Amino acid sequence: MTSTTATAKTSAGAIVESTVDAPLDPDVAVPAVSTVGTPTASATDLTVAVVGLGYVGLPTALALATSGAAVIGVDVSQGRIDSIRRGDVDLIEADRTRLERLAGRDDLELTTNPARLRAADAVIVCVPTPVDRSRAPDLGALTAACQTVVAHARPGQTIVLTSTTYVGSTRHLLVRPLTAAGLRPGHDIHVAFAPERIDPGNSLFPQEQTARVVGGVTRACTASATKVLSRINPTIHEVSSAEAAELTKLLENTFRAVNIALANEFADVARHLGVNVTEVITAAATKPYGFMPFYPGAGVGGHCIPCDPHYLTWQLRGDRVASPVIDVAMTAIAGRPRQVVARAREVLGDRGRPIGGARVLVLGVAYKPGVADMRESPALEIMSLLADAGATVAFTDPYVGSVAGFTACPDPTAHAWDLILVHTMHPGTDTTWLGEQTAVLDATYRLAELPLRETV
Repeated sequence: MTSTTATAKTSAGAIVESTVDAPLDPDVAVPAVSTVGTPTASATDLTVAVVGLGYVGLPTALALATSGAAVIGVDVSQGRIDSIRRGDVDLIEADRTRLERLAGRDDLELTTNPARLRAADAVIVCVPTPVDRSRAPDLGALTAACQTVVAHARPGQTIVLTSTTYVGSTRHLLVRPLTAAGLRPGHDIHVAFAPERIDPGNSLFPQEQTARVVGGVTRACTASATKVLSRINPTIHEVSSAEAAELTKLLENTFRAVNIALANEFADVARHLGVNVTEVITAAATKPYGFMPFYPGAGVGGHCIPCDPHYLTWQLRGDRVASPVIDVAMTAIAGRPRQVVARAREVLGDRGRPIGGARVLVLGVAYKPGVADMRESPALEIMSLLADAGATVAFTDPYVGSVAGFTACPDPTAHAWDLILVHTMHPGTDTTWLGEQTAVLDATYRLAELPLRETV
């Protein structure tokens, strides 16, 4: 063991500075260090394959191609590739502009052919990791993607897993089969975990302005993955192992889940006490330390908060390790849509209208503002529960054209409604017409100016 002070510059211009007691053996995991720099475009000197072209993979591919890398985008769905070529995809404006500029160029290849992975210097895996109906991890896509990557791996490649998953998955799904195939990580090939931090629809924090955590299975693996990712991420924070990086991602989204569950509970408390919960949260947020604002809502959606903590609790249950705080929070989150429907029943009942036969309009059904993403949206369960209770349910959403089993209502002012349930407020949504409605259930807690508005 020796104490070293090192300063290095990556090919993308990022500066690495650290003073650590660093083991010299390349098979020993890297100690924590941060890499800070500015991604810069350069001549095409790197070919990167991105496996999975969804909400993480496509922006990643676009950023890499813009940085000067040659990119091979691989997806199992020809339909998805066709949609990308048409530009019929949900992207922030900056990424849409990139896609338009890269359309038809040789440095962004789109294919369903996994054999093209062998042409890449680096492979980045960005496939979904959902949960099933019982909230158990669905590892089908991840396992298949890793098997494909291993089958086409070659010496000299760097393989980076970004999909959120259980701790140990990088070693189980990549390192072990690569080793069995005769490719030793840290020597013949490099393997790392670097969790994605892309927030769909959020142009304030694009990936180029968000730090990236990288944990390799050896020190050499971390360094190699850092060299690739520093092309598109300004700050790389290296951790000591792939497992540390995997648990980092699970902590990030479990933290959010627990605090959202608490915010929802405080909303119930505030309504009981006759206090505006949004006013209280805003006031608490004036404290410059020890508090971070989270806001209540109709539930949580998307591919992170409703799913990721279950990868941790699933693993812990298998090891018979208790996680009571996380378990309670996830149970509360799962039950939130039923609370919304129970409250809708109350609001209708207070106006002398039973829920059976009531005409209910859900305003906004995407899981968050500014996107067309319906994954795990609470609106889906809410609408189904309302319909099961006998209500006639329709929806209006400028980003979502259809929801199976429900009628879209482009002009909600053309109909009479017994209840408007405000689920998602997209940017620029006109809410003036809500002032004329006799019953508005605001699950966003943002419409305090409405005279007859109720909250969940």
